[in-house]
Amino acid sequence: MTLMKHEMKLGRTALIIWTLAIGLMLAVCVLIYPEMKSEMDSMTAMFSSMGAFTAAFGMDRINFGEFTGFYSVECGNIIGLGGAFFAALLGISALAKEEKDHTAEFLLTHPLKRRDVVTGKLCSILAQILLLNLMVFLLVVASVLAIGEKIDWTPLFLLHLSNAILQLETALICFGISAFLKRGSLGIGMGVAMIFYFLNLVANITDSLEFLKYFTPFSYTEGADILADNHLNAPFLTIGIICTLIGGIAAYVKYCRKDIA
Repeated sequence: MTLMKHEMKLGRTALIIWTLAIGLMLAVCVLIYPEMKSEMDSMTAMFSSMGAFTAAFGMDRINFGEFTGFYSVECGNIIGLGGAFFAALLGISALAKEEKDHTAEFLLTHPLKRRDVVTGKLCSILAQILLLNLMVFLLVVASVLAIGEKIDWTPLFLLHLSNAILQLETALICFGISAFLKRGSLGIGMGVAMIFYFLNLVANITDSLEFLKYFTPFSYTEGADILADNHLNAPFLTIGIICTLIGGIAAYVKYCRKDIA
């Protein structure tokens, strides 16, 4: 618990900055919706005729005339990509930074088992991701209430829930990778998040490569699918949960056996 609090304290500035950045951008998108509402029908027609670009973001299956359709496209990418970057940066630096900054020499002289170190850092990551998503969702809810728009709250909640799970999966995969690194590499974390995002875009554009959706957590955050089905895609979500568990287990196994310089 002490280690978790210490990690939370070290990461609080980044947490505040990322929360405000994502939350305020989403709030602005929501607040400008009433001004754009009258033009949504023409935007729907325009986006539906943009070929591969339309398919990449699922805009051919979304009605921009409805708030949830507008929100899933305009705001879905903000919270999806922004949240994935934040989660990746948290995960990739968690364990590797102890060797990079030579703090392992101090940390591991304390009466702490290595699995306790991994647990404390893991709990810190989970807490920060949950805090970010809670605060962002509250900002969005406040913005929706401010514009007085009547919406279906279920798909909105599912959109945020799916992105929270995406962040947890990305963070845990990067957390597992972090245990194998001797030097923290923010580039690797950012690269993992970008690869996931790119794979989903390619799968949306090309039918023959649709199988790539099984390799990216962005597959179960698709706004078009959530709005159509009103639930998360179970097969993609199951694979995501399995990958999350593998990442966490890999971190424990490797770090507990690692020869730390």
